[in-house]
Amino acid sequence: MKRRPSIAVIALCALLAAAALHPGIASAATAKEIDVSVDVALERFHSEIKGGKEFLKSARGVLIFPKVYKAGFVAGAEYGEGSLRIGGKTVDYYSTVAVSFGLQIGAQAKTIIIVFMQQQALDNFRASSGWEAGVDGSIALITVGAGGSIDTTNIKDPIVAFAFGQKGLMVNITLEGSKFSKIEK
Repeated sequence: MKRRPSIAVIALCALLAAAALHPGIASAATAKEIDVSVDVALERFHSEIKGGKEFLKSARGVLIFPKVYKAGFVAGAEYGEGSLRIGGKTVDYYSTVAVSFGLQIGAQAKTIIIVFMQQQALDNFRASSGWEAGVDGSIALITVGAGGSIDTTNIKDPIVAFAFGQKGLMVNITLEGSKFSKIEK
């Protein structure tokens, strides 16, 4: 007997896909809530990643997503909100959205910090109306666990991303196909 997905599972997938395709549906955090969450994420990054604080000092800009949620059952969706900081101050707010299809099941939350090492990369990102990883530019993704360290001598990419604090059942981490869009807060 062939087992079919339940109505609840199908509804959940549809809701996730709708939220991913229309970020305004899921947008609920205020600017203050995002900034507080970003501060906490940066503190965790500085304390958990050896060399993280020093590395960020050389950045032209830092885009921080304190919580990016991903869930999927055949179709998956990912969403998070964060802020772009230049010189330690928030200059804009952004959302990240990704939709994926294929063999997947589960849910996870992670923190993503995207570091713009070159001014041109930051300028191109800020000038776009919707910047997509892998299309509008490539991002070198570095996954680090608690107590990990950064070898800054080997990082030469114009845009570097760190993913940490993964919690949940999904284990694949990628930014390819993620779209970053400015949001009003």
